Amino acid sequence: MFRIGQGWDRHRLERGRRCVFGGVEFSHSETGPVAHSDGDVVCHAISDALLGALSLGDIGQHFPDTDPQYAGADSLGLLAEVQRMIADRGYGVVNVDCTIITEAPKIAPYAVEMQENLARTLDVSPTRVSVKATRGEGVGPEGRGECVTVQAVVLLEAKSTS
Repeated sequence: MFRIGQGWDRHRLERGRRCVFGGVEFSHSETGPVAHSDGDVVCHAISDALLGALSLGDIGQHFPDTDPQYAGADSLGLLAEVQRMIADRGYGVVNVDCTIITEAPKIAPYAVEMQENLARTLDVSPTRVSVKATRGEGVGPEGRGECVTVQAVVLLEAKSTS
């Protein structure tokens, strides 16, 4: 049996904030996401897609921003926990496709590193993880540099029990 999940996350960007996407730190970035955790919107959107595929709610239900234990949390670690939830229910990741929408920082030079981090965390080959980026081209909050948005789609497959 196959299950499809879709995830979407957006964080406001502020000057002087740490910037992490897909487990990659963009230390040269002038802005970073405002969040309770490390603000890694890539991991958040993929987590929501995984959880949604199995009707397990969303990332906020499992790791609420009102819980002090998740303050500054490493979102790759949260994604690993979601991966365990999926595996415990007998499913594995077939593939992940995500699109990062932001004016800055430039994503393309780091897409392969993000792909590898995500694949390792999800226990799949990097060829099963797609990380793409696009710009807002001056339109909307992404285009004005106010936020970063990520869309993600995942396909899960039930593991054989034989």
